[in-house]
Amino acid sequence: MRQAIHNLEASKIREVANAGLGRADVLAFWFGESDEVTPEVIRQAAIDSLQRGETFYAHNLGLPALREAVARYTSRLHPAVDASRIAITSGGVNALMLAVQALVEAGDDVVAITPVWPNLTAQPAIMGARVRTVALQPVEGEWTLDMAALRAAVTTGTRLLIVNAPNNPTGWTLTRDEQQQILDHCRDTGTWILADEVYERLYYEPTANRCAPSFLDVASADDRLVVAHSFSKSFLMTGWRLGWLVLPPALMDGMGKLIEFNTSCASVFTQRAAIAALEHTEDITPRVVAHLKACRDTLLPLLAQVPGVKVAPAQGGMYAFFQIDGHTDSLATAKRLVVEAGLGLAPGEAFAPEAQGWLRWCFASKDPQRLVEGVSRLKIWLAANPQAKP
Repeated sequence: MRQAIHNLEASKIREVANAGLGRADVLAFWFGESDEVTPEVIRQAAIDSLQRGETFYAHNLGLPALREAVARYTSRLHPAVDASRIAITSGGVNALMLAVQALVEAGDDVVAITPVWPNLTAQPAIMGARVRTVALQPVEGEWTLDMAALRAAVTTGTRLLIVNAPNNPTGWTLTRDEQQQILDHCRDTGTWILADEVYERLYYEPTANRCAPSFLDVASADDRLVVAHSFSKSFLMTGWRLGWLVLPPALMDGMGKLIEFNTSCASVFTQRAAIAALEHTEDITPRVVAHLKACRDTLLPLLAQVPGVKVAPAQGGMYAFFQIDGHTDSLATAKRLVVEAGLGLAPGEAFAPEAQGWLRWCFASKDPQRLVEGVSRLKIWLAANPQAKP
C-alpha cells in the first residue's frame, strides 16, 4: 500500500466510540448526526422509486431533475446558479474527495483552516500533497481567524485552500467581509478554494436568507471556487450518502469523468428522495434548524455552568466545543468519560493538534433531555475526577 495511506491516522472519534460498543447505558454524542430519522416524505419517495423499478445507472452528474432542483434551491439562498454547474455525488465526503482529486497532485501545496473534520486534511494527503494548516485561535472563548496569518500562508505556490464554515467542530463561521478578503487574496495568488459549506443552513444568527454567509455570495461563476454540500445535515439524511458540488463551468466535463471512475453515479432511488427533500425543504429544514437551536440553547448554558468548563459559542453547526480545566489529554478524557460516566464525546485532538484538551459534543438530539442528563453525568464525573490521572 502507498506510504501516504500508511501515514493516515485512524479516526480518534471511532477509537472513542469503539470503547462504548455494546453498552446500552452510554449516552452517545460523538458522531455528527441527529438521532432523528429521515422525514417520511423523503423515505416514501425512495420507496416509490424502488417500487417503480428504478434500480439502474443514472447520469454521472446526477438526474437532470435533481440537478435542476439543487440549482433552484441554491439560487433561492444565493445569486443564481445554473444546473449545468451542479454535480450530484455519493455523499458529502465523496463530493470533497472528488474536488481534491480534480485539483490536487502529488507534491502540491495545500492549506487548510483548522481545527477541522479530519477528512479534510487527510484527503489531500492521500493525493500526496503537502498539507499545511492555519489554526483558528480561541479569543475570550470564541474561535477566530487571523487573516494576516492566512494571507501569509497562502502564496502563489499554494494550489488549494480548504475552508469549512460553519465549522466542525468549533461552530466558527466566516463573515461576508472575511470571505471577500479570502477570495480576493486567492485571486491574486491563483489559489483554488474548496469551501465545505454543508452546515450553511444550520446557522443561528439572524439573516435574511436563513443561512450562513457563502463564498457563492461573493464569487463569480468562473472563480477558482468549488463548493461542497450534503443532504446529510439539513435534511436528516446522513445514511443516504448523497451530496453535491457547485463548480466552475470549466470543471464540469472533467468532473463527469471523475465520478465515472469513482462511483459511476449516485443511486436513482436516493436521488428521488433528494428531490422530495428539496420540494419539502421549507417544511423540513426550518423545523430542523429551530430544533437544533433549542438543543444548542439547552446545552451550552448548562455546560457553561459546570465548574472548570469553558465552552465556545456556536454560531452554526451542531456541536458544542469545550475545555475542562485539569484535563488536557482529550483522547484519554473522552475514553474515560465513556467507561466511567457513560458519556460519549469526540476528542478535540481528532480535529487538529491545537484542539488538544477540547471535547466536541454533538447536540443534535431528538430529545433535549438527553443533553440535560449528559451534563449531569459530566458534573458527577468531574466532581470525582477534578484532575486528570497522572
